[in-house]
Amino acid sequence: MKPPNSDTPILLDAIDRRILSSLQEDGRMTNVDLSKRAGISAPPCLRRVRALEEAGVIRGYHADTDPQKLGWEITFFAIVGLESQKEAVLSAFEQLVGGWSEVRECHMIRGGGDFLLKLVARDTAHENQLTQKLTGSPTVSRVQTLQTIRTSRSLAGVPFA
Repeated sequence: MKPPNSDTPILLDAIDRRILSSLQEDGRMTNVDLSKRAGISAPPCLRRVRALEEAGVIRGYHADTDPQKLGWEITFFAIVGLESQKEAVLSAFEQLVGGWSEVRECHMIRGGGDFLLKLVARDTAHENQLTQKLTGSPTVSRVQTLQTIRTSRSLAGVPFA
């Protein structure tokens, strides 16, 4: 495996792919269950998982929570255009929205804007406040928001087929 900061994709064998695929489906499974799915015994399975973590392939573990059941009624996306694409302006914007708990994802994009944000809001008034906060931010020249109606597919990770 390569060091965590390498941009080169890491070469994985079939066992590593089975381990990763299984953990993407259920990150809480025991090492014994994971080793059975991977087709190896538990000690080498655990060593492989730790190596995948150290290499940065496995970035962490989390619970997949339901926003609506927790009072976050609205999920929306914002395409944000900035006045400049200078690195200092891009970094300042990322730092700004990185401090907003409602921003769940921030992607620098090409074609049609500079950033794509995924946000959650408690209600329409909160969504409007967030949109105004975005449009009023320094260096922001335009904001287009897209509210989700429903999500029919949301998968973690990548395919291992």
